Amino acid sequence: MSGDQFASGSRGRESLSVSDLNRAVARCLESSFPLLSVRGELSNLTRAASGHWYFTLKDDAAQVRCAMFRGRAQFVDFQPRNGDAVELSAQVRLYEARGDYQLVVDSMRRAGAGGLLEAFMRLRDQLAREGLFAAERKRPWPEFVRRIGVVTSPDAAALRDVVVTFRRRAPQVSLVLYPTQVQGATAAAQIAAAIALANRRRERDGLDGLIVCRGGGSIEDLWSFNDEAVARAIAASELPVISGVGHQTDFTIADFVADIRAATPTAAAETAARPRDEWLQRVVAARDALAGRLERRIEQGEYRVDALTARLVSPAQRLDMAQQRLAALDHRRRAAMARRAEGAGRLLRDLGWALSTCRPALDVLDHRVERAAAALGAAGTAAFTTAEARLARLAAVLEAVGPRATLARGYAIVNREDGGVVSSSAALSPGDALRIEFADGRAEADVKRVERIPK
Repeated sequence: MSGDQFASGSRGRESLSVSDLNRAVARCLESSFPLLSVRGELSNLTRAASGHWYFTLKDDAAQVRCAMFRGRAQFVDFQPRNGDAVELSAQVRLYEARGDYQLVVDSMRRAGAGGLLEAFMRLRDQLAREGLFAAERKRPWPEFVRRIGVVTSPDAAALRDVVVTFRRRAPQVSLVLYPTQVQGATAAAQIAAAIALANRRRERDGLDGLIVCRGGGSIEDLWSFNDEAVARAIAASELPVISGVGHQTDFTIADFVADIRAATPTAAAETAARPRDEWLQRVVAARDALAGRLERRIEQGEYRVDALTARLVSPAQRLDMAQQRLAALDHRRRAAMARRAEGAGRLLRDLGWALSTCRPALDVLDHRVERAAAALGAAGTAAFTTAEARLARLAAVLEAVGPRATLARGYAIVNREDGGVVSSSAALSPGDALRIEFADGRAEADVKRVERIPK
């Protein structure tokens, strides 16, 4: 049923059931109010076991009930709490069973967070380019601290958390408060001034480090710690700085600039100092180690004294020992000389016997050498005579068969001009120049005619 039909029907006599009425009103609301944006403050926030959220959105003059179902609530990027100012994208719905209208929320964000987030990102990028977040400029936190400065509000729960943590874990550390506002229009300037004051008084107050902290809150509550003046004051600090602002999920510019970022003020206090019990355990361990080393040194000293005592003797004893050693060396010298003399005598006797044994053999050898020499001379003479006779016979044979003897018998050797021997008439032609060698000379001739004897 449309709104017009509902209006015309209301002027007739026909009556409507409550269900029809609520259904018609629901359609009117849905058609009149599409997805819209609503701003207000959260209250009566309930998170059901099903994952749905139910809460009231209010301002100074009015309120409206809201529901955000699990499928959309899981995309909210912060933990909403009662009192948070938020902006909702929602649709108007009528809960027909009770006749109450409510907002069904599609998305939720912190009110005004968009502009603040842009400012946060802009300042973060600027300081990062300047190197204020660089790891190499981070100052180390001292291992042993005796006094720490705390920059926070004296009325803040964060200060109580820090004090309680130090009393419980490290009561040996004393704290110096540099009070400041942590929220509001002038808070950033006060925080920066407190950090600078702590650095000016660091020697007088005996500070080893500085904690800058406050409890959790919305982005607006923590905005003082996103201020450029606070960031530059932390960067300029000569004292190492621990930032403990907000909760685990909260991040501020101060966290990036500080030397150490702690998730909460309590975590900052736990990071700043080792527990007293741990120091006591280290002292006891060092004492035991020192006692053990001293005991070992004493034992080693006693052993050395005993060894030196054993080596310590009187001059008379040392002289007696030297005389005994000298006598032993003299005895060894005499024995060695006697052994060498005996060995030399034995060697001489052996050589004399061998010499006397070999003398007759030398005479025999001389006689054999003389006979061998005579035989060798006779054999050499005979061999020479035989060789000489054989040589003469060979010379006569060679002379008889040699070319000169042949030439002497009337033969001749015919040669070409180039020196080649002519052994056949087939190698000659009329007009060839020849050289003819005789036994007693040479002649040159030309070939006029060649006759060949048939075979």
